[in-house]
Amino acid sequence: MADSKLNLPEFEEGDDTTVVAPTSVGLGTHTAAGLGGFKDFCLKPELGRAITENGFEHPSEVQHQAIPKAMLGTDILAQAKAGMGKTAVFVFALLEQIAPSSTGVQAVVVAHARELAHQILKEFERFNKYLPHCTAKAFYGGVDVSQDLKVLKESPPAIVIGTPGRLSLLVQKKHIDLKNVKYFVIDEFDQCLSDVRMRRDVQEVFLATPREKQVLMFSATMTKELRQVALKFMNKPTEILVDSMSKLTLHGLTQFYIDTPEAGKMRALCTLLDKVEFNQVIVFTRSVERCSVLCDQLRKMSFPAAAIHSMMTQPERLAVYESCKKNETRIIVATDLFGRGIDIDKINLVIQFDMASEADTYLHRVGRAGRFGTKGLTVAFITQDELEVKRGGVARKYKDADVMKEVQDRFELKVHPLTDIATQLDHSMYMNQ
Repeated sequence: MADSKLNLPEFEEGDDTTVVAPTSVGLGTHTAAGLGGFKDFCLKPELGRAITENGFEHPSEVQHQAIPKAMLGTDILAQAKAGMGKTAVFVFALLEQIAPSSTGVQAVVVAHARELAHQILKEFERFNKYLPHCTAKAFYGGVDVSQDLKVLKESPPAIVIGTPGRLSLLVQKKHIDLKNVKYFVIDEFDQCLSDVRMRRDVQEVFLATPREKQVLMFSATMTKELRQVALKFMNKPTEILVDSMSKLTLHGLTQFYIDTPEAGKMRALCTLLDKVEFNQVIVFTRSVERCSVLCDQLRKMSFPAAAIHSMMTQPERLAVYESCKKNETRIIVATDLFGRGIDIDKINLVIQFDMASEADTYLHRVGRAGRFGTKGLTVAFITQDELEVKRGGVARKYKDADVMKEVQDRFELKVHPLTDIATQLDHSMYMNQ
């Protein structure tokens, strides 16, 4: 085996409404077994047919609670664990409500990352097969804006999906007409609204739409502060909380950590990749440069890895994403660009080569495995070093062990130390039979 030491340098990744008391829909559970199927929602036959053809039978808890409310035009603020099918809620609700007789843009869906916007577009395309008027297009950075203008001029879609920056640009330049928008969706709203620049862009797009519209927001995590921010965009929303924040653990997900010095991480990673059976694995790093260097190291050691991070061109990023979706790439090395919302159903192993710097980030990362009731395994590498992260120009110091303690205290879960793979791990823990 090659030398286990790996010199990975640091690099930061770039990339007036009154609050009305919401209606709360209690706390649910992770499963909707016994609650009926999608047929019980009385969806359009065309939509119901597409849902059946895509193998959807029974809704998850968040789908069971949110879809009927969303179809009635109610504003929705939904927080549910990763992998519970939140995207399907607004996809189905919009496809059900988009009017065939109207022209122009009727719905705007905001996503924090280009890959997530692309993924959401693919979900609409999966289910609008028999609804030709429900056209959808995605707009995001890394693509020449002239291509966007051509699409908007020749065939303006009914549903616009995009990242805050690109949508804001199109609004500022008056390239997109949002005066007929009836539905406004923010996926991973905590990410979109916690970043000052993104929030500004989201507000600009929001204000370009009519005052009267339905607003839907979704995320796996939600702080009290961001809840208050989200409510300012909404009118008498129904809040849907599937499991309390303290219970936000993924069923079927086995979680471990490994205490290791920085110099021992590479050896620990190679041991896991050699000895743990997996369909696909995602390895998280804390910076663009560490991601690139680690991927190169793995390739030199004959591990067929692919990297994805914000410094890649958009075609390169989408090529890796599509390769992952098709299960052609089995080892993915990523920054937190891939840590939220991205749904690759074959991933059953998540390795945090660099531990998350925050408890919420940890939860989003591990949520890439064990999605929608499937099994998964996560392993986080814990060093004793004091590290520094910069967000919004403000530096914050942290230690891996402190973040792990917060994860276990806050979410009421036990993440056990992994000291002996042979005795502690069994493939039945993380491989679906």
